[in-house]
Formats: sequence, C-alpha cells, structure tokens
Amino acid sequence: MKQLYLAKSATLTIALLGLWTGMAQAQNTKLKTKSGAGKVKTTVPMGSPSGAGISVANLDPSVKPCDDFYRYASGTWLKNNPIPDAESSWGAGSELARNNRAISLRILNQAAADRTAKPGSNAQKVGDFYASAMDSAAIERAGLKYLQPHLDKIEAVKDLAGVQRLLANPKSHVGNSFYGFRVIQDLKQNDVYMAFFSQGGLTLPDRDYYLKDDARSKTIRAAYQTYLVNTFKMLGDSPATAEKNAATVQRLETRLAQASRTRVAMRDIQAMYNKRTVAQLTQDYPNLNFPELLKLNGLGSVQDLVIAQPEFAKELNTMMSSEPLADQKTYMRWHLVTSATPALPKAYVDEAFNFNKVLSGAKQQLPRTRRALAATDGALGEAFGQLYVDEAFPPAAKARAKALVENLRAAYAERIQATEWMSASTKAAALKKLNAFVVKIGYPDKWKDYSTLNVSRESYLNNMFAAAEFAYQENLKKYGKPVDRTEWTMTPPTVNAYYNPVLNEIVFPAGILQPPFFDAKADDAVNYGGIGSVIGHEMTHGFDDQGRQFDAQGNLKDWWTKEDADKFMAKAAVVGQQFDAYSPLDSVHVNGKLTMGENLADLGGLTIAYAAFMKTPQAKAGQSIDSFTPQQRFFLAYGQIWRRNQRPESVRQQIQTDPHSPSQYRTIGPLQNMPEFHTAFDCKEGDKMVRPAATRAKIW
Repeated sequence: MKQLYLAKSATLTIALLGLWTGMAQAQNTKLKTKSGAGKVKTTVPMGSPSGAGISVANLDPSVKPCDDFYRYASGTWLKNNPIPDAESSWGAGSELARNNRAISLRILNQAAADRTAKPGSNAQKVGDFYASAMDSAAIERAGLKYLQPHLDKIEAVKDLAGVQRLLANPKSHVGNSFYGFRVIQDLKQNDVYMAFFSQGGLTLPDRDYYLKDDARSKTIRAAYQTYLVNTFKMLGDSPATAEKNAATVQRLETRLAQASRTRVAMRDIQAMYNKRTVAQLTQDYPNLNFPELLKLNGLGSVQDLVIAQPEFAKELNTMMSSEPLADQKTYMRWHLVTSATPALPKAYVDEAFNFNKVLSGAKQQLPRTRRALAATDGALGEAFGQLYVDEAFPPAAKARAKALVENLRAAYAERIQATEWMSASTKAAALKKLNAFVVKIGYPDKWKDYSTLNVSRESYLNNMFAAAEFAYQENLKKYGKPVDRTEWTMTPPTVNAYYNPVLNEIVFPAGILQPPFFDAKADDAVNYGGIGSVIGHEMTHGFDDQGRQFDAQGNLKDWWTKEDADKFMAKAAVVGQQFDAYSPLDSVHVNGKLTMGENLADLGGLTIAYAAFMKTPQAKAGQSIDSFTPQQRFFLAYGQIWRRNQRPESVRQQIQTDPHSPSQYRTIGPLQNMPEFHTAFDCKEGDKMVRPAATRAKIW
C-alpha cells in the first residue's frame, strides 16, 4: 500500500491536504475565547494495560533517543520487518491496511459467493464487480473482445474534429489523454461549482521523468520504451511499427511535459485560478474546441471555465493542429490500453508490472485479491463501505474520536490566542476559521446512490469502464446544483485522513481509527501521540502555507494582515530550509518547497496534540507505564506510527513527486524543534535531536 500520508489529492493539486502518499458529519462546537475556555476531558481511562498501544519490543535501546528518535522508537521493528516482495515500502500504515484487508476480503468473498442478492442492489453490484475482477479465466478468454470497440472508435477518427469529439466524449475511455477536465467548487465562491481544465496526458509519475538527464531518469525512460514497444506488439503491431509508435508516445508526452508546471509551481493556488469566458477560450484555443467539450458533457450552459495552466493550454492547442493525426491516434490508443490494463489478459498486466519494478522497486506483483479489492473500493467504495463499517467501526469509536477532535480544537484555540507574532485581527479570523471546521468521522451521513451504475459478471473491463463513466457523470451533474457538503473523497476502509480547504472540513475515515493510531485499550498518551497528532495535522492544514489562503467559509480569500502574512512566511521558510538539508540517499535531498505544507502540518499537529494531552489527568498525574513517563509515551506513540522501511526506488520517486517527506524526517523533523520533547528525554544543546535555537522552527 502507499505510505500513510494524510493525503493530498483530488480536486486541484491543493484540494485535499492530508496525512499520507490513509461517518457522520458532526455538529461544530463553538469555542469560547475567554480565559478558562477549552477544558479538555480524558477520552480513555488511565491505568490501561501495560504496553497497550506502544510496542516496547519495537524500540532499539542501542540508539540514544536524543541522537535519532526515529531509530530509537522503531529500530528493532525496522530490522525485523523487511519489505514484502510485492511492496515498495512497509510500515505501520501497511500493517493496519493489511488488517483492514482481511475484513474487507471476507466481506467481498461473501458478497461474490451470494448469488441471491437482489438485482440492482448494492450487494449485487459489489459482489459481481469483485467476482468479475477475480475471474482471470474469463478475462483470458475474452482477450481484447471488450476493448476492441473502443480501439475501433480511435481508428475511425478522420480529422481534428474527430479527435476533439473523442476527447470530449465521456464514453470514449481514452484514459489520461492530453488534459484533465472536471467540475469542482469555485475556489472564490464555493457555494457554486465551476468547470476546471488542467494539464495532464502523462504516463510517467511527473514531468521531470521526461526532462531530467540523470542516470536514473534515463533508466526509467528506457524501461518505459520497452513497456511501450512490448504492449504495442501485443496489440498486433509489427516490431518496427511498435518501435515507431512507442517513440511517438514518448515524443508527445515529452512535449506535454515541457509545457507542464512543476509540482512546486502547482502549489501556487492563486496562479491556478484563471477564469475565462467560453468565447475567450474559443478565440485563444480554437483547436481545443471548448464549446464541443462542454456540449458533449452536458454543460452547454457554462459561460466560463478556470484554466489552471494557460501556458499548457496554449501548447496543447498548437499540438492539436501541428502533430500528425496518426500520431495523436497512436497516443490515444496507448492511453486507452493503459487505462484498461487491469482487466486485460495476464500478458498485459505482467508487462505493466515489469515497468513498475523499475519505477518502484517492487519485486513481486500484488496478488489478484489485493488488486480486485482496490478496484472494488475505488468503483463502489461507499456501497462496500457500508458493509465494512457494520463490522469494523462501532458507534462508540466514533464518539471517542469526536471527543478527541474537540479537545484538539480547544487546545488549538488557546495556542492561537497565545501566539505572540500574530495581530489581534488575524487571531480573530483564525479562531473563526477554527470554529467553523466541519468534522467528519468514520463514514458519511448520506451514502452515495449507485442506482444508475450497471454491474454484471460478464466483463470486468465493462464494469471498470461503467464505473469510470458513472464517477465522471456524477461529477459533471454537480454543475448548477447546490454544493453537496456531505460528500466524502475517501472511502470508509481507507487508512488515511484529509483536510479539504474549500469545505473547511477535516475528515477521518473508519480505516485509520484503529491501532496503532487509535487504541481504545491504551492510555491517553498513546492516543494523543497517535490519532491526536493526525487530527492536529489535518487542523494545521487549514493554517499552512496553502490552507491559510482560504477563509472560514472555504473561499480563496486573504484574511491575514500583510505584516502577519510576512511573519508567517518567514517562519515557514525556516521549516523549508530544515527539510532541504535532509538527504535520505546520496545526492537526493528532500524538497522543502514541495513538502512545505505537510511539514508545517506535522509540526503544528504534534504541537497541538501535545498541548491537548497535557490537559489530561494522565499527563497531570505523571504516572509512568513500562518505565516511561506520560510525556515520553506520547512521543513514542508518535514515533512508532511513522515506522517504515522503503526501497531506494520508492524513496527517489517520493522525493520527486510527493508532497510528503520520508517517514524518518516526519518523525525527527518536528521533534528537533520541540523543547517539550527535549525536556521529556533530557536532550541537551548539541544533541542531534536538538536544533540550535537560532534555526529552531516555531509557529503555533
């Protein structure tokens, strides 16, 4: 599985600011802002069983906590838990996800075995989708039978107008071809939806994979060429034609990459909000045919769009008229096939995995059960999620998590009030935003309606395409309707959490509200250091360098004084410089600008969680468990949730593409700045876990 990131994905590159690269909507509790407000109540009793929530066996006592707390907290676990062959990394989140999968697979196998489910019911759809994904014999027999009609549509294109229609048609299933298009909340008027056009069209994880000339990038491009050639040959191309077509795809994608913004540039939210009228877009980019795109997607009434990267649209407009039609068709043929690969015969899946081995370092393909589970969760996540929460998430867990959230919110309010660098007016606006946080825990109040999605056991590929079309149409249908504030972006079994700035909400799926993050049998120190730091992380995203640009209502609107904003950015720059210096591999450094938001969220989240924990009876009593003080247990819990072994290939890819820092730096980075940690473990000036006072980061 992917590392637990507190995710960052979806609507825009900034849309969800979360924990990893893994449910009723609660009423907001109004915070008092006068002296004495924010009293925190304990959520689990003191005197929990010795060792609950923290594994003493994971510690490496040969490492001094003030030298390398990451190794101290989890060193023995790191030594004893090699990465499974099918994984690119393995950590605490992986173990929790494995436990969740055991429950999920039991549910899915039961659903697939039940042939009595009412036609059209969620149980029928979940069971049939999973069964079709597991039926490898049927997939082999089908070959390209169900893909061929889509290949034929590409082959039938005769001119630029045909390309435009194919790209605009939601039934064409040409994958990630050329650009992205969807409906999202208007960032500056978030009670309405807007149409959004963005850069896209790449197969490799990032633009830089096409453009860098280092040895690693060249190796990946060579492996990609092999992947392309072999796939085209399986589609029936001669070896010479396959080589030519592979070079065509790489050439077109490289041209798109050159026009694409970097991931750091994509973090500039204001620069992405470029609203243009359809008339202006038609004049500026005639070859993209926006009227046709909108018409075929049922959005003929749309008057304007946001173009996230105008320079990309300009280059794509030129490409559509200058690139040979045959080359464009070859490119779309490739993207159709790659979007369909999971449902194609084994030879196609194996070829894709051979390339992934080079990219991620994984040595063995995930078992079909894992792949089928992930696909079912992606296609029918809330239908399947209802079955999951019935078994894995009792109502009491939801209530305990809600209490923790409110305790963190109260502690955050006090920290904002006590902040010495922020003016009174900005503090008031910050408290207003904090007060307005919507909290979603476990699962949605209103489950998604899948009644228009047809699923059968005939064809996994047809089911995949039907689910993709359903999701796309569900997105488009939002336009012109009131914003749905009950919607979730993650499914209930997901081991992750997120903050959504345009809804000003923090969301914690049921999947993450389990050990080691949340343990009903553990003492408060463990839960505040674990899920408490996760909660604080998501809250802090509302005040990081991106989230702070959205107001209490979720609109992209500046509510800071210039002086306060300048002070904040200066403090954030200290964190950026700190992480720039970290190097997990030779010549590979963390990108402090790319990871800025997540690093700020880790530091702020841990700071707030500790402040909330110190109000609990356990912290005040100071009673040790397993020879560790409550404060030490808090930090040990935090350190142990980030334990993770990772392949070098995966580390390189994360550094290049992911807004989250590698796990060891997510552990030591915040702690090096925290005097509370230094006191808890008696660290002194000069110790590796103590940053010099002049370079120590402090924001909240």
